[in-house]
Amino acid sequence: MSTETRRAGLPARQTSGSAEPAVWTTELRREDDALDTLAEEWDALAARCRTATFFQASAWQRSWWRHYGHPGALLVVLVRRDGRLVGAGAFRRRGRLGGLTGLGAGLIDYTDVLLDDECADRAAAELAAALPVTRPWQFLELREVHPEAAVQKVYEHWRGSRRRFQDSLCQHLPAVPMDRLLKRLSGKSAQRSRVKLRKIAEAGVRVRPTPVEEVPEALEGLLRLHFLQWQDRGVTPEHRTERFARHLNESTAGLVATGRAAVHQFHLDGQLVAVSLLLLCPATSGLYLYGAHPVLRERLDIAGLLFSAAQDETVGAGIPVFGLLRGQEPYKQRWRPDQLRNQWLLLGPTGVAPAAAVRAGLVRGRQAAAHLLRTRFPRLKQALLARRLR
Repeated sequence: MSTETRRAGLPARQTSGSAEPAVWTTELRREDDALDTLAEEWDALAARCRTATFFQASAWQRSWWRHYGHPGALLVVLVRRDGRLVGAGAFRRRGRLGGLTGLGAGLIDYTDVLLDDECADRAAAELAAALPVTRPWQFLELREVHPEAAVQKVYEHWRGSRRRFQDSLCQHLPAVPMDRLLKRLSGKSAQRSRVKLRKIAEAGVRVRPTPVEEVPEALEGLLRLHFLQWQDRGVTPEHRTERFARHLNESTAGLVATGRAAVHQFHLDGQLVAVSLLLLCPATSGLYLYGAHPVLRERLDIAGLLFSAAQDETVGAGIPVFGLLRGQEPYKQRWRPDQLRNQWLLLGPTGVAPAAAVRAGLVRGRQAAAHLLRTRFPRLKQALLARRLR
């Protein structure tokens, strides 16, 4: 076990109505099972952090580290006030020098830390002060950061070099019944969509939520249908790997058990024709992955089928936003979603920070290359993404 604990380096602040100031401490945990031992505290903090998404749930983080992490590369930064966990971030070292990044690589749509809403600003300042990014060759790079993420407070308190770039475009819709969602469309488009939804209802598709004990079997069906669906268009290479299947099973089972995910199975004429994975948190849902049999596409509107079930689940859970996550696929654009671009944060030490400066140059070059790949060589982009996940 490798743990460093220290008293807060920031000036003590008298809390209102309290005789004694709060005692702030920080910890750096480097043992490979740190996320497992912290799971209960971690999820309790996530429940007190309004910006926390399903990707910050311990079930997702622990599973990702187990299947994608490398021994000795985990760093968990903790902030406590009077012993209670009020700030936390999980990172991984990459390379032999001092690069740090978040967990998840290309599999997550939102990277963040956790901050207790009651003391988020002070917790962010303590977390920023505790990050081991102090030497010229060290830096912290975080991809896919929501503009309102908790880590934005850490960025504001950072005393060293800092840079912010644009990252992926995420899209979302209001969580409302489908008849209200249709009002976003133009007259002709709305009418066509109504006809398609009516056809789905008349076809007798049965939508079934999956209990946690049946999640592995349902996800096996999801991946099988996903491969069939994309066989002629090129499936994301990582989705075919055994480690992705294991991670998907483990993380989803944990999320479903705690109400942070729903797996929907769609049956038509007694046959399983589609499966979808919808992630859930108080602020938003997210349609993460689905598989649909190619024959279904010839009979029914798949997007309407999936969106209808996802919206029902999201509205029923009292969640205000239905997230379409990253990507601008045509089936999403048809619904005229709202758009918000994630950010790419880069933090370096105070003073001379050559590694962070070099990394910033690489980010700029990478973004220019990504634009070229996206517009000219989409298959090559998929291959490079698969390498990023290693």
